[in-house]
This record gives sequence, structure tokens and C-alpha cells, in this order.
Amino acid sequence: MNKDLFLDFIQNNIPHIPINKTALEGIVDGFEELTFEKGEYILKQGKISGYYVLLEGYVRAYTISDKGDEITTYFYPPKRVIFEAASFFEGAKSSENIQAISQCFGYYTTFDKLNQMFHSLPEFREFGRAMLVKEFVEYKKRTLSMINKTAEERYAELIQTNKVIFQVAQLKHIASYLGMTNTSLSRVRAEFSKK
Repeated sequence: MNKDLFLDFIQNNIPHIPINKTALEGIVDGFEELTFEKGEYILKQGKISGYYVLLEGYVRAYTISDKGDEITTYFYPPKRVIFEAASFFEGAKSSENIQAISQCFGYYTTFDKLNQMFHSLPEFREFGRAMLVKEFVEYKKRTLSMINKTAEERYAELIQTNKVIFQVAQLKHIASYLGMTNTSLSRVRAEFSKK
């Protein structure tokens, strides 16, 4: 696959800054193209996270509870960056697993390469800042929704913002993401289908 999707992704996320082709290509050259098949792991618990730009496909992040259950912490749609923050920035072993739930295509870089680009390419510094802000906002919204919204409200919001996830993710993973049991999810889905 060519680099055009990545070039567009970078430019679209910092539209207020004109980037010349040389700078764009310098950014892309700091990344490695990757594909993942459905079910493949992008990151396994206990490993060190890289920095991924997901351009196509869907990804699930999850952790294992103290009872041994998989708890889905996030679903990533296309055109997002993916990294386990504590692992990536602190070099710590990841406490999350990140797995492709459909065929995925994107780009990957290491902490050292990202740092080098951050200090040598002002355009990448702006792109990196924009991505950190975007991911922090998404994380904060998710955290607050688990506190101040009902499971039914979270379900409605997921349908509104990421309906495709119901076609690519297992229902038990969606239920754990929403903070409900499989039975509760079935009930909520039945109620919504009547509306």
C-alpha cells in the first residue's frame, strides 16, 4: 500500500500548519508500514508498547481482571493513534493487550524514533501534540462516561459514534467495554430494537 493515506492523515490532523512534501516524507520515513490480520496482537501484556498509526481496520484494547476475565478498555476505529501510554513513555511493561479485531493497516515507530522526529521536525512536533491532545480527550470522555452515564446511555453513545464496532467485535467484548454483563447487553439491545 502507498503512503498517501498516512500523508493525508498527518495533514488532516494539523490543517492549520502548511507542511511541505519534504517534511511530510521525513515523518513517514520515521515509521514502518505494518499489517495485522484479525486476531493478531499489536501489543501483548508484559511487552513494551510502540506507537501505531491505525489507518484501516479496528482494534480492541483489553486487560485481565483480578478474577481472570477479559475487560475491554477501548475500541479503536481507523484514523487513530494507538499506544499504551505508561508503557510507551516510561518503558514499562504494558498492563494491556491490544488486538486487531479486523484486518488492519497502519504505521509503527519506536519511542527513540518518535523522540528524534519530535526534536528535529517541527511539523511532527505539532502532529504529535495534536494526537496526544486528541487521545487524552477521548480517554477523559471514556473515564467520565463510566462514572456519570448509565450503561444504556453508553450503549446509545457507542451506536451513535462507532456503530461499525457491532459488526467487527464480539458482543461479550462490547458488554465488558460498556460495563455490563452479556445478559444486560442482550436486554438493552432488545429494548433499543423496539424504539
